[in-house]
Amino acid sequence: MIDRRELLKTLCVAGGAAVVGKNLSAEQPAAGPAREAMGVLVDTTKCIGCRMCEFSCADAHKDAGLEFPEDVDFTAERATSEKQWTVVNRYETDRGQVYAKKQCLHCLQPACASACLTRAMHKTPAGPVAWTANKCMGCRFCMVSCPFDMPKFEYDSAVPRIQKCVLCWERLEEGKQPACVESCPSGALSFGPRAERLEEARRRIYAEPDKYVHHVYGEHEAGGTSWLYLASVPFEQIGLPTDVGDEPYPALTREFLYSVPFVEILVPTFLLALSAATKREKDREAAEANAEGEV
Repeated sequence: MIDRRELLKTLCVAGGAAVVGKNLSAEQPAAGPAREAMGVLVDTTKCIGCRMCEFSCADAHKDAGLEFPEDVDFTAERATSEKQWTVVNRYETDRGQVYAKKQCLHCLQPACASACLTRAMHKTPAGPVAWTANKCMGCRFCMVSCPFDMPKFEYDSAVPRIQKCVLCWERLEEGKQPACVESCPSGALSFGPRAERLEEARRRIYAEPDKYVHHVYGEHEAGGTSWLYLASVPFEQIGLPTDVGDEPYPALTREFLYSVPFVEILVPTFLLALSAATKREKDREAAEANAEGEV
């Protein structure tokens, strides 16, 4: 059995973990970006499926390990991965074949950043949601919390990273456009202040009401996103989830996320301390038994 001293040590260790858990509670969403938020408008009626956005993304971020697969099977829908931050899929819709680009949508109030205990995943002032390696503790709460399944983990790496589109935030700091937007030959992608992109999207719908679904995807979804979509068919036909709701996800998950450190940190630490205390007691009993045998 564990004596009182060992039990008190165990409880103190667990109590310390509770304090750590409290200090690492999930970040509450900021009131809003200090600078004007930027955005990208994707007009899927203009996309020709050339995949230049994929190529330019891989080329601009090759230092992050991104790759460009030259041959892809358009008959199967592809998801983003740790090596492809953006992918183009072809969909058979009510209006024939439609191509659509997929990447992180950079939510205005990102669930991934709100769930991050160390603020490794964070919203930058200009809008991009980025990840900082030296702050990450590897909990992967960002992956669980994202309603669009965008953050990806490098499971096969000795030093794994969280990988996803970062909206070329470094290029934005230099006054450049995202690489994918700059390389799009058909005008399917346009970049600028989000408010202006929304206004342009509405203008196109008003000018050609028979061409577009009368909704801008990303204006309200999950509280609003920096990537906005226009389409000629219902958005679920081009792989965009339509069940995410309009409320920001941090507001929906905050209470649960605040309880996560207690579950993930306090309980395992308590069990480890309990195991260590039990092992010390067994070692003491074994030593006493050996001493008695030698007498």
